[in-house]
Amino acid sequence: MTAHNTTLNTPPKMESETDKNTLFSIRNIIWTFLVSLGTFAAWYIFQDYLDVYEFSILIGTAISLIWLGIYWQTMQAVSYWTTALTMLALWSYNNHGNVYSANEVDFFLRFFVSSQTAVMWMSVLFILATITYFWGLFASSEFLEKTASYLTLIASIFGFVAMMVRWRETFMVNLGYGHIPVATLYEVFILFAVMTALLYLYYEQKMENRSMGGFALLIISASIAFLLWYSFDRGAYEIQPLVPALNSWWMKVHVPTNFVGYGTFAIAAMVGIAYLIKDKIQQTNPNSAFVQRLPSLTVMDDLMYKCIALGFAFFTLATVLGAMWAAEAWGGYWSWDPKETWSLITWLTYAGWLHIRMSKGWRGTPMAWWAIAGLVITTFTFLGVNMFLSGLHSYGAL
Repeated sequence: MTAHNTTLNTPPKMESETDKNTLFSIRNIIWTFLVSLGTFAAWYIFQDYLDVYEFSILIGTAISLIWLGIYWQTMQAVSYWTTALTMLALWSYNNHGNVYSANEVDFFLRFFVSSQTAVMWMSVLFILATITYFWGLFASSEFLEKTASYLTLIASIFGFVAMMVRWRETFMVNLGYGHIPVATLYEVFILFAVMTALLYLYYEQKMENRSMGGFALLIISASIAFLLWYSFDRGAYEIQPLVPALNSWWMKVHVPTNFVGYGTFAIAAMVGIAYLIKDKIQQTNPNSAFVQRLPSLTVMDDLMYKCIALGFAFFTLATVLGAMWAAEAWGGYWSWDPKETWSLITWLTYAGWLHIRMSKGWRGTPMAWWAIAGLVITTFTFLGVNMFLSGLHSYGAL
């Protein structure tokens, strides 16, 4: 097999936003102060419940958020809006006390900021964004594509609000049920949608090209379809007690790290699909408006590499963290549980992708197909294992 080499336009330089906005700008100083203030407030209020590990996670999260907000300033806007809407929800709950009655009588909770309502807003906006992205692509409309970007951003904010408010709701339902909302299959589907959307928006802004949004949002819309089915058919939104193994601080670092990997792998596969479609059409109709709107094959190939490289780093870290968690929970780092086995298969898939690219110089078509196959394997690891296999991770079963 030989690689499909391209000689089209070179990728645009992905410059940090700190090139345009100095590190010590007023905006970044305010951002750093507010995150630090919020971190101190969280420690002051909950210090009696924080052990050394929880405290370390709090500090690490604050440092990461400060850095991310400075490097990618869109994250500042996402954080401000998420905080404001979450505080509105918490204020509304404090005025009523009971989760279920409050959701029925309070206007803001019923129509905007309860966790279930926020999930519905997120779902509708992601689907609208997908449609609008493709509409803008085929209509060659920058306005529509820009609108789709804003819809995606707003949907991501509602997804974050849903998770933050659900965190509070778990404690309101029963103190013993309280947990960070990344424990159940319902919750991690919300996390996947938000994480993937923000990762895509980051690359979209860095490349200054929105034409691949529809492809990236397709995988998010598919996850939203599953989430809605899982919610309405199986009542997955209901807050239940966790399996004892999940009541661990490890979950707060292992799961989010894992989903950076899942999100970037998904984007790489969808970019691979766009690559294959453009390559096919370009051979017969190089002047097609569709072909002209999409980035060059070289740019898409480079984006696949960046996504997989980032995802592989985070997935590797998540696998190591998972092994350490397993040692604490089950007495061994590795037990060849189906989830662990398929995680290894996923890791080897992307390790092979990166090895072949860097050592053999493969580009283009074969690597696009490989990225798509990788998503199939990742999906089975993420969801298929829970549906068809059983093991130590069977608490995530459908």
